[in-house]
Amino acid sequence: MKRKGIKNLLIDFGGVLINLDRPRCIENFKKLGLSDADEMLDVYHQQGIFMEQEKGLITASEFRNGIRDKMGKIVTDRQIDTVWNSFLVDIPTFKLDLLLKLREKYVVYLLSNTNEIHWKWSCKHAFPYRGFRVEDYFEKIYLSYEMKMVKPDAEIFEAVIDDAGIDPKQTFFIDDSEANCATARTLGMSTYMPQAGEDWGTLFV
Repeated sequence: MKRKGIKNLLIDFGGVLINLDRPRCIENFKKLGLSDADEMLDVYHQQGIFMEQEKGLITASEFRNGIRDKMGKIVTDRQIDTVWNSFLVDIPTFKLDLLLKLREKYVVYLLSNTNEIHWKWSCKHAFPYRGFRVEDYFEKIYLSYEMKMVKPDAEIFEAVIDDAGIDPKQTFFIDDSEANCATARTLGMSTYMPQAGEDWGTLFV
């Protein structure tokens, strides 16, 4: 279970832990009236107003107002949140079990490009399991919208390294974006890029 020389795990959220359904989200946004949703919802890197909320440059309320402005019609906060959260599916329970098991051997951190609306939904619906809550799976959680930085920029990795006091050479980074992994490697981390839905727990057998 123990990887040689590794003390810390830095794990991504979307696509690595939680399953995503981008086509469903785009279709739902188009039905709501946002015609260019597919251009703005890139697989790894959001655009426009979506990137602004992911980077914490605008609040959730400002995001919703921006969506209404783009559509030019009145829709409720709940309608927007429901459509936006349809991007998220679930975290398979075997991955939640894996996180708990990994914490016995490693210091486990989460580093995610995400936004307030998605994160609140995930804390309420995706992480609760067998009495465990989100804070039980990680030593510390680093979120782009709170840090006002995003992957793959080196500054967000450097901020995590500094705050957590970890040695990059003793840190294993798991992320589904090659650009993110490439930045982590330049800082000295080992990396792995799993495929969607992959059981990457086999790395620790």
